[in-house]
Amino acid sequence: MEWIIKDLSDIERVAEEFLAYTEGKTLFALYGPMGVGKTTFVKAVAACLGVEDDVSSPTFAIVNEYLTKKGESVYHFDFYRVNDVSEALDFGYEEYFYGGGRCFVEWPEKIEELLPEHIVNCYFSEHPSGSRILRVEM
Repeated sequence: MEWIIKDLSDIERVAEEFLAYTEGKTLFALYGPMGVGKTTFVKAVAACLGVEDDVSSPTFAIVNEYLTKKGESVYHFDFYRVNDVSEALDFGYEEYFYGGGRCFVEWPEKIEELLPEHIVNCYFSEHPSGSRILRVEM
């Protein structure tokens, strides 16, 4: 499946359609270059799920946890600063990835060997027009 995100005003529509398309899935690998809008997309998805907290990139913390209005956990990972897979092992990634909460993983290529087979791969790219393209493979 593929979506074109024309601008920031279009991102909520795409987030809602993404959630409907991926219903029942909980683990998402977000691939794409820095600045392509991965964190912005996670913010939009979290808002659609009922997260009221300010969603931000967990670049230094590695993982941020947010709760929806229903009390469901949403985890946002950023492995950009991870230099070795063992760093991911240190904080117990299994508990998150297999715990049932939704997990959005930025820079998954840094820990690919730890990713479960059931992960949904999300590829972000920029169109020359400035629009963003989101391609999802399940």
